[in-house]
Amino acid sequence: MRRPLVAGNWKMHGTRASVAELIEGLCQQDLPAAVDVAVFPSSLHIAQAVEGLIGNAVKVGAQNCAAQLEQGALTGELAVSQLLDGGCEFVLVGHSERRLILGESDEVVVRKFAAVQAAGLTPVLCVGETRVQREANATLGVVGGQLAAVIDALSVDALKNAVVAYEPVWAIGTGLTATPEQAQEVHAAIRAQVAQLDAGVASELRILYGGSVKAASAAELFGMRDIDGGLVGGASLNADEFGAICRAAGN
Repeated sequence: MRRPLVAGNWKMHGTRASVAELIEGLCQQDLPAAVDVAVFPSSLHIAQAVEGLIGNAVKVGAQNCAAQLEQGALTGELAVSQLLDGGCEFVLVGHSERRLILGESDEVVVRKFAAVQAAGLTPVLCVGETRVQREANATLGVVGGQLAAVIDALSVDALKNAVVAYEPVWAIGTGLTATPEQAQEVHAAIRAQVAQLDAGVASELRILYGGSVKAASAAELFGMRDIDGGLVGGASLNADEFGAICRAAGN
């Protein structure tokens, strides 16, 4: 049985004071033992989060990494070896904001995915469609293509130590949320695509939903057969709200 994962993406938010307050709030939450919980601070606050969460079950991940494993002359980037040394266990790869705003191609996403795994960390591969693509009934083709880019380059076995997060771009930061049935349709298609190549990998693959997840909607979303948790944005900046989402995953 797949173990749920709830991941909080703090994006470009936080000061030392607000991060300290958020970490304190997280440490006070009654988090379910049967759910993996992780937070993804800005790179500036990774060390603070790792130190503040010592002795707590909450894991820490990074929002991005360089597309190369080794440290070197690449100003402004972080090598995955540095993230490993800094206490990270996960790295987001291919988030829609990096794909659409910063122009990251499938090729770059694949390189980052491979670098994360080579360092012994777990990539969280983000896939998803824009509103225009959904309205054109292209959702499954877009999502399938983003997933295939990794599989074709690295083989389906690369998904054994990975997480996939489906994030409908039209539901990020807009207050809109895909219905549980809409989300389940895409999650099921992702799992079926992997199952065509390896049923065992597909059955174990954790697929998260990431589109304005809130405590009020979490239970119904997580009740879907192929939704194994959430990649939570704005709601993860509130410890009580995030804790409630984690508890919904445990139920």
